[in-house]
Amino acid sequence: MTGEVGGRANTPVGLPADEYVDLPVLERETVFEGRIWDVRRDTLEYGPDRNRIVREYVAHPGAVAILALDDDDRVLLIKQHRQPVRARDWEIPAGLLDVAHEPPVEAARRELAEEADLVASDWAVLADYFTTPGGSDEAIRIFLARGLAAAPEAHPREDEEADMELRWVALDDCVDAVLARQVGNPSLTVGVLAAVAARARAWSTLAPADAPWPAHPSQRPAAG
Repeated sequence: MTGEVGGRANTPVGLPADEYVDLPVLERETVFEGRIWDVRRDTLEYGPDRNRIVREYVAHPGAVAILALDDDDRVLLIKQHRQPVRARDWEIPAGLLDVAHEPPVEAARRELAEEADLVASDWAVLADYFTTPGGSDEAIRIFLARGLAAAPEAHPREDEEADMELRWVALDDCVDAVLARQVGNPSLTVGVLAAVAARARAWSTLAPADAPWPAHPSQRPAAG
C-alpha cells in the first residue's frame, strides 16, 4: 500500500519517512563566506516553550552523484585526492549544483560527461541522502545511469581531477569493498548498496529522473 507520507508521494505506508519542516528563522547571518560554501548562523524558537536556540551549519548548494552501470553490471569508479580527509578515495562521479536553475538530472548529465567522458540514455533516481544533517544542509541525489556510451568529446581536467584514476568494478565487488571497510566515500557507499537492493527488486524502486526532491531545501515546493 502506498500513499503520501512525510511530504513524499508514493511512499509505502507504515515505513519511516523524513518530515521536511521549515521553521520560522528569527535571525540569520553568514559568519564565514567561503569559495564554495558558507557557514550560516540561524536563531529560532523551538519546542512548546519556544526556547530560543542558535545553530551554525555549512550552507551548501547540494550535489548530484552518478552510479554509472554498464551492461556487465560494472560500476565506474574514480580515485581522486580529497584534502580534508587526506586521502585519494574511490568515488562515483559527482558534482555541485552550482549552475543556476539547472535541473538535477541535467547537472548529473554534465558531471558524467565532464568527469568520465560518458553519456547515458537511461536515467533514474536511485537514492537521496543528507551528508551531515547535524552540521550541513547538503543534500545529494544519486542517479543510476545506464545505456552508456562515449561522449562526443573529451573534457580537459585540472587540479585534483588531472590525475584521477578510473576503473570499472563489478557491482558486487563494490559492495564487498564497502562491507570490508576499504572505501569510505558516502555516495559510493549509499549508491552501491542501494543499487544491489534495487537490482534484487528488479529495479522497481527506481524513480523517474525528474522526480521531486523535497529533501533539498531549494527543491521543495513553495509554501502555499
